[in-house]
Amino acid sequence: MVRKTSNSTESSTGQQAQDAGAQGSTHPIWQAGLGAFAKAQEEGSRMFEALVREGSAIQRRTQAAAEEKMAEAAERMATMAGDLSGRAQGQWGKLEGIFEERVSQALQRLGVPTAAEVQALHARVADLEQQLAARPAPAKKAAARPAAKAATKPAKAAAPTKKAPARR
Repeated sequence: MVRKTSNSTESSTGQQAQDAGAQGSTHPIWQAGLGAFAKAQEEGSRMFEALVREGSAIQRRTQAAAEEKMAEAAERMATMAGDLSGRAQGQWGKLEGIFEERVSQALQRLGVPTAAEVQALHARVADLEQQLAARPAPAKKAAARPAAKAATKPAKAAAPTKKAPARR
């Protein structure tokens, strides 16, 4: 093997020159990186603040839109509930009418007087009471005579009366 002794000194001097040149070029690159980092930090905080403002604005808009949709949905639900309530009231009204009609028919079959008939009887009784009050009072002597006759007649035994069986 052959050795080169003279080239080793030349190569070590060239290596040193290359190292010095690389150091000279890496230092500005390093400084440029630090500058870019500082600028990114500075603009990053401004950018972050801008993003926060934009996010807040978007949140307000979406929240307003969501509240609007909720109000519309609540209004639709209230309308639907009102419609259903009206339908249910109509059905209950029909059912109530049918029930009242059937109860009335059953009471009529049993012979129970209606409210109008009872009212007519009350009016008739009141009319008869007025007629009796308007009549002159009978004399006391005339009232005593029938009482005396009743005392002299023998009393008849009352025959028991039969009641009609109740209808079922």
